[in-house]
Amino acid sequence: MINVKRTLENRLKLPFRGVVALISIIVVLAVFFIYQYNVVKSWSNRIYPGVKVEKQDLAGKSKEQAKEILREKYIGEVYKSSVNVKTDDRNYILDYNKINIKYNIDETVNQAFNYGKNVNMLEKFKLIKFPTGAVIRLKFTYDKKTLDNFLSDIQKSVDKEPLDAQLIVNGDNLKVVKEKNGRKLQKDKLQKDVLTALGENIGVNTNIKTSVKLLNARITAKKISSINTKISAYTTDYGSISSYERANNIELATSSINGKILLPGDEFSFNKVVGERTAERGYMSAPVIIGNQVDSGLGGGICQVSTTLYNAVLRANIKSTQRSHHTMPSHYVPVGMDATVDYGNIDYKFKNTLKYPIYIFADSSGGAITFEIYSNSELSNIVTDISSKVYQKVDAKLEYQNDSSLPEGQTEVMQAPSTGYRVKVIKTVTKDGKVISSELISDDYYEPINGIVKRGTQKQGTQKQEPQSPETNNPNQEPDDSISTDSKDSETTVETNVDNSTDPEKQDN
Repeated sequence: MINVKRTLENRLKLPFRGVVALISIIVVLAVFFIYQYNVVKSWSNRIYPGVKVEKQDLAGKSKEQAKEILREKYIGEVYKSSVNVKTDDRNYILDYNKINIKYNIDETVNQAFNYGKNVNMLEKFKLIKFPTGAVIRLKFTYDKKTLDNFLSDIQKSVDKEPLDAQLIVNGDNLKVVKEKNGRKLQKDKLQKDVLTALGENIGVNTNIKTSVKLLNARITAKKISSINTKISAYTTDYGSISSYERANNIELATSSINGKILLPGDEFSFNKVVGERTAERGYMSAPVIIGNQVDSGLGGGICQVSTTLYNAVLRANIKSTQRSHHTMPSHYVPVGMDATVDYGNIDYKFKNTLKYPIYIFADSSGGAITFEIYSNSELSNIVTDISSKVYQKVDAKLEYQNDSSLPEGQTEVMQAPSTGYRVKVIKTVTKDGKVISSELISDDYYEPINGIVKRGTQKQGTQKQEPQSPETNNPNQEPDDSISTDSKDSETTVETNVDNSTDPEKQDN
C-alpha cells in the first residue's frame, strides 16, 4: 500500500512541475519584453548608438540637439576651411567660401534620426544594445561650375601629352632625340577627394595630393635606333610654275609631313597628317580644276606634294594601300606616276611593310619638293626601279559651236582638249644586282577630254580668220596649260616636266 501511494504522489507532481516551469518562462519573457520595450522607448526620441554624421558622433542626441551640434560645426567653421591640392610643382588652394557651399543639416539629421526606427522591436533593441554603427554623409550643395573650373585649371597644368622620339637629319648625320613621357590627371578621383574633404574636414585645411597617370610615348629612341641611312628619294619642281598662293600651299603641306616616323605596320594617311586645307590653317585660294572646269579654291598645289611623296614611297619598296590618279596626266611626273588627293573624298595612303621603322624627310625650299625615306642600311642593297609604259593613246576631239556674238572667223577656246592614255607602271626590285621581283603597280586610264571651241558667225565686213585648233595634251611635250583632276586640291597653273637629273632612279617616257 505504501508503494502504491508514493507512485501516485510522484505522478501528480510531474504536471505541477511542468506548469511551474512554463509559468517561470512566461514571467521571464514578460520581464524581458517589458525591459526591451522600455529600452526601445527610451531611445524613441533620440538618435541610436553608433550613428555618426561624417565624423561627428550623434548617439543619444535628439533632433534639435543634433542640429545644433552640426550647425555650430559646419555653419560657423565652414568659411574658415580650405582645400590645398598639391601637384609636383605647385599648390592650388580652394577656399570653401569661393564655391558657395551650403550644408543641408535638417535633411541629414532626419536621416540620422530615422536610422533603425523602421524595424521590429527586437531589431531595434539589438541596434541599441549591440550597435554596428552607421555613418551618414552630410548633404550639401555647392557651385559646381566654380569647382569644375578649379579642377580644370589643375588639369591644364598637370596634363602633358607624351612626345615621341624624333630624328634630326643634317646631311649624312642622323641624330635621335629621346622621347618624353606624358602625364594625365586623374580628375575624377581628385573631385571625389575634394568633395569628401568638403563633408568631413571642417575648420581645418585639407591637403590633397593629386593622382597622376603616366603616359608612355609610342615611338621611343630604342624603337627608331635602327634608322641609319637613306633608302629612297624623289624631287619635283614647282618654283617655276607656281603662283605665290600655290607655292604657299605646297610649303604648308610639305612641312606637315616632314619628320613623320612610321613603325613597322603603321599606315600613313595623307589627309590625316596634312589635315584639312582651310584658310584658318594658312591655306590660300589658288586655281583648281574641278572636273573639266577651272575655278578658284583652297588647296591648289597639294596634289604635287602627294605625287612626289608617292614616288619616293614607291622607290623605298613600300606598298601604297590607297592611291588615285588624276583625270589627266600630271606634267611634273611621268604619266601614270601621279597621286591625287581631296580632303574628305580622296586620300593617299601607304603602309610600312618593311621590318624596320622609316623616317620621312620633306623639304620644299628652292622651289622644289623633295621627299627622302630613311630606314636601316640593310635595305641599301635593294634597288627599286619604277617604269611607266604607255600602251594606248586615245586622241581627243574638237567640238565647234557657232556663236553669233563673236565676229565671223574669230574663235574662243572654251575647253582645251586632252589626249587620253592607257598606261602601266611596273616596279622592278633588284638585290645585290639580281632581279628578285617585277610586278604591276597600276594600270591607269586617263580618259580623253574633248575640246570645245566657239566660232564666230557675226558678219563684220572684216577679213575672216582661220580657226585655230588647240593642241591636245602630250605627256612628252611642255604643256601650255595645267592638267585637270577630280580633286579640289588639284593644281591648274602651268606645269613643266620635272628635271630628272637629280634622281637617277626616275624613268622618263
